[in-house]
Amino acid sequence: MDKDRVKGSAQQAKGAVKEVAGKVIGDAKLKNEGKADKTAGKIRNAIGGLKDALRGK
Repeated sequence: MDKDRVKGSAQQAKGAVKEVAGKVIGDAKLKNEGKADKTAGKIRNAIGGLKDALRGK
C-alpha cells in the first residue's frame, strides 16, 4: 500500500472531524476547511491507488 493512500485516508478523517466540529459550533470557516481537507484526502488516496496499480499491487 502506497504512503499516499494512508496519508489520504488520514486527511479525509481529519477533514470529517473538522467539518462536524464546524457544523456543531456554527463555524463556517472550520466547516469549509474540513470539506477541503476531505477532498484533498480523496485526491491523495486516489493518487496512491494509481501508484499501487502501476506497481502491480
